[in-house]
Amino acid sequence: MVSRIIPVEPFDLVIFGGTGDLARRKILPGLYRRFCAGQMPDDARVIGAARGDLSDDDFRDMVGAAIEEFVPKDRRDAKTIKEFISRLHFVTVDAKGTDGWDALAKLVRKDVVQAFYFSVGPSLFGDLATRLHKHKIANAEARLVVEKPFGRDLETAKALNAVLASSFDEGQIYRIDHYLGKETVQNLMAVRFANVLFEPLWNAQYIDHVQITVAETVSVDGRGAYYDKSGAMRDMVQNHLMQLLCLTAMEPPSRFDPDAVRDEKLKVIRALDAVPVENIVRGQYGPGDDVEGYVEHSENPDTKTESFIAMKVDISNWRWKGTPFYLRTGKRLKARMSEIVITFKETPHSIFGEDAGSHANVLTIRLQPDEGMDLRVTIKEPGPGGMRLVDVPLDMTFADALGPEAEDVPDAYERLIMDVIRGNQTLFMRGDEVEAAWAWTDPIIAGWTERGDRPQSYEPGSFGPEDALMLLHRDGRRWREIRK
Repeated sequence: MVSRIIPVEPFDLVIFGGTGDLARRKILPGLYRRFCAGQMPDDARVIGAARGDLSDDDFRDMVGAAIEEFVPKDRRDAKTIKEFISRLHFVTVDAKGTDGWDALAKLVRKDVVQAFYFSVGPSLFGDLATRLHKHKIANAEARLVVEKPFGRDLETAKALNAVLASSFDEGQIYRIDHYLGKETVQNLMAVRFANVLFEPLWNAQYIDHVQITVAETVSVDGRGAYYDKSGAMRDMVQNHLMQLLCLTAMEPPSRFDPDAVRDEKLKVIRALDAVPVENIVRGQYGPGDDVEGYVEHSENPDTKTESFIAMKVDISNWRWKGTPFYLRTGKRLKARMSEIVITFKETPHSIFGEDAGSHANVLTIRLQPDEGMDLRVTIKEPGPGGMRLVDVPLDMTFADALGPEAEDVPDAYERLIMDVIRGNQTLFMRGDEVEAAWAWTDPIIAGWTERGDRPQSYEPGSFGPEDALMLLHRDGRRWREIRK
């Protein structure tokens, strides 16, 4: 199988916050890998913009060091790195002042694709958008890439959308969620809509329940001040898990078109039921052996912020009524794991008798690590002694199935940045979608805030609070184990 690289037009990509952590770890190394893949035309340029007083050469040295640090050794080449960084430029810009904007206006070309990446805090989004418009730097087709968080509630999300809309059209705004750039997430759509095997069964009649898990082993150390204002609900559920839920539950769009896909995702969000308090479990990791607890990472010794949340969510539409979606995410858990698990119902009648046990097909879509998917099917256990049934996986791990080509699969940021240059908004969130997600999220947060609920403590390296296990046990179900 030969991968097909789709070329892009000449472009100027301006990265505000070009010296920051996200730019160094993800954006610039990702652009280098796309350069190696032949996806950057000869006259494409990357312009770093930040408050620091750097020359072009200083910026190039910084990016060269980032590539050395964050790109595997076998994917680096000194000559190619030199060619790539020769495309880089730097402008010192004050996001809230006047310094640097005239210099940026002279540098950015008007006759190529323009993309402006806001790799900065949300408080600067409005200032940057306003100044790009005021100084006539962005043309009518310019693309604006906005990192999350997109507000911290419905009110602030509406205000952010309004300030961006005052300078740019909705079709120019790319709200980026890197989870949607993962190869397996997009394969979820391919599995559903390109295989007649699954779509007729993709409903409450045949699916017992769905689990969506995003587990992390890291703590919030170094991010305690931010996380105390966010928590797992705002940081993960309202965006990452919501997007995974929408892609799993949405109706088939009429075509693979940005607005057609996003229209169907929006319908899912609007069909979400309010979540009763008994269907929510919040947790906060405590201290462990030589490990600090969440409180030690927070600036508030009486913090009630959750580092873990599990929820049972219902969707009131014809396709999903009666099939629960269980969501969970947390810090300091047993392993780093992100996956979607679709458990189908058991056969309506087993011809093999009680000794055969209960069996159900399970489709697992692994987002990280070891991207891939497996489908558990029931077969006869080999050997004599009667009809004994066992469940075995039909496994497709990308690294095994695609061989060396799996190493060339772009990571999420690479793919999404190239989609921005191409003007493809399919994998980016629309303004009304963001607002609908907050409209569902806000009452949940307001409920536990008004009640003064305190998260349950759980041990670092565990599966989370015990009550999260009971959330499924009381329904006669079990979470899929978080595995190392």
